[in-house]
Amino acid sequence: MRTKRLLTAAGLLAALISVSAADRNPIIETATVDGIIHPVSSEFMRSAIARADADGAALIVFTLHTPGGLLDSTRDINNAILAAKTPVAVFVGPAGYRAASAGFLITIAADVAAMAPGTHIGAAHPVSGNGEKVDEVMAKKMASDTAAYARTLAAPRGRNVAFVEQAVTDSRSFTEQEALAATPPLIDIIASDVPDLIKKLDGRTIKRFDGSSITLKLTNADVRNIEMTWSERILNAIAHPQIAYLLLTLGTLGLTIELWSPGAVAPGVVGGICLLLAFFALQVLPVNYAGLLLIMLGFVLLILEVKVISHGLLGVGGVASLFFGSMMLIDSPLPELQIGLRLILPMVVTLSALLLFLATLGLRAQKQASVTGESGMLHAPGQALTAIDPGGVGRVATHGEIWSARAEESIHAGDPVVVVAVNGLTLTVKRAA
Repeated sequence: MRTKRLLTAAGLLAALISVSAADRNPIIETATVDGIIHPVSSEFMRSAIARADADGAALIVFTLHTPGGLLDSTRDINNAILAAKTPVAVFVGPAGYRAASAGFLITIAADVAAMAPGTHIGAAHPVSGNGEKVDEVMAKKMASDTAAYARTLAAPRGRNVAFVEQAVTDSRSFTEQEALAATPPLIDIIASDVPDLIKKLDGRTIKRFDGSSITLKLTNADVRNIEMTWSERILNAIAHPQIAYLLLTLGTLGLTIELWSPGAVAPGVVGGICLLLAFFALQVLPVNYAGLLLIMLGFVLLILEVKVISHGLLGVGGVASLFFGSMMLIDSPLPELQIGLRLILPMVVTLSALLLFLATLGLRAQKQASVTGESGMLHAPGQALTAIDPGGVGRVATHGEIWSARAEESIHAGDPVVVVAVNGLTLTVKRAA
């Protein structure tokens, strides 16, 4: 009897929970991905999908605008999208933005591919991840592999496989109207913004990657925005070509200053941190290692300019090496990944002038007379505290101290004197002119 009552209570509790879950408003998670696709943005998108699954969300919407990025990070993101319990929508917007290269593959992989008016997608031809040139055969292999991957994403969604392949092999791009008007369409919907997208998706049946269908019920949805953590924001900002370039040059400069003046500590610590952060950023960017080596060579030549008589040749070579290395550092056809002349020219001129100035100060310091020890006492001014007879001994004040002193001439108390020799703890002085 007691067991029966417990089962009845459990059944009522389960019924109440199911009714409560059915009555609550649906949850929609939203997130914005702005910038290059790399491990940081990949981790953010995958964690957002995991959070949506844990919250039992009805939909997660990613607002995407990107020039592209790393294929490995793109595959990680797409794997999370394909395995997600929550339907994933990728919205390319707002107007004027694009989702190119890696962004195109992410859009195609989503359960819902949406675009805002005035946007475009495509241009997904693969390039070498380290910025190095590849031969024709390898380039064809890379394009073929990426095209096959794109087809596997598009076919189960019923999207235009031919256009997807053209975006990869021919770097073709599509406006929102071209993408939607294609037969079959390349995207699912055009919306002005995320609220408009949610409104148009309410009650719509979508096809998931595993072939199942689901009807989206988004009426009175509770929209929650997911933002990057502070650590993700910092790492995402660092993984930008211009920031990476600044960190690289400043880090190298800091270590150079530390080598010139050991014990300064601060330049070495700051320089080391900047270099480590720069190396992290360069790992996720298409770096041309010839450009990196040219930058390092430029620093070396500028330092040698003040130590070796070259009549300016080493200095000119150092400046040229810094300039061309900076131009070659990031090897990518995307304008967003280029380091502009507006940054390169001021940095090269400033760093060159600063290095030459610091090195010149170091050489001047080496040529100055010592101000400590016995040599530092020679020619030091002082004042006689007592009278000193010729060949006799008296006392003088110099360097803030009182010394025993001899003189070859008669010196009266209060006369100004100059140190001409040091013999142990006794000075030899003469009357100042």
